[in-house]
Amino acid sequence: MSALDPTRTALLVMDYQVAIADQLPDTGALLDRLTTAVSDIRSRGGRIGWVRVAFEDSDFDAIPPSSVWAPIAEPQRRARFHIDSPATAVHPALDRRPEDIDVRKTRVGAFTTTDLDHRLREHDITTLLLAGISTSGVVLSTVREAMDRDYRVTVLADACADPDPDLHAVLTRTVFPRGATVVTVGELSS
Repeated sequence: MSALDPTRTALLVMDYQVAIADQLPDTGALLDRLTTAVSDIRSRGGRIGWVRVAFEDSDFDAIPPSSVWAPIAEPQRRARFHIDSPATAVHPALDRRPEDIDVRKTRVGAFTTTDLDHRLREHDITTLLLAGISTSGVVLSTVREAMDRDYRVTVLADACADPDPDLHAVLTRTVFPRGATVVTVGELSS
C-alpha cells in the first residue's frame, strides 16, 4: 500500500471501546494489529480518527422502538453505553492523542450523527482506512457511506472483527472488494 498519499489519508478506528472490544475472543491480538496500523499511519504523516458510540440521556430518549439501539435504551440497560461510562471510552490499550480526530455517534455508521465528514474534509482527506468492531455493523455502514461521499476506501480486514466470524469473512472477501480495497495490516506497510 505504498501508493497512499499519507497527507490525504486517515485511519478511522471505529467502536474500539471497552464495552465492545472486550466482548470478543482474542482481543489482545486484534488490539496489537490495530496498534501496528495506528503507528504505521502516524509515522507516514497520516491522521487517525476515533469513532465511538455513546449516548446522553436525551439520545436514549430519542431512540424509537424499531431502532437497532432500542434494547440498550431500556432504563435498566442505559448505564453501559452512557457517555459518562468508562465502558464507552476508547480502549485504553490504544494510543489516542489530542491532535487526532475524535467523534461520538448515536447510530451505526461513523458519519451518521457526527461531523466526521466535515472534519476529514478540513484536512483534505480523500482516502480512508477502516478498522472497526463490528464488521457487519459500523464497518459495513461506513464503507457504504464513505463510498457515497466519494472517499477512496480501504478496509483493514484483520483490524476488523465481528461476533460472527463467517459473516466477517463474507464481507471482507466478497462484499467489500466490490467497491473498496481490502488488505491486512501487514500489507498496509508493504
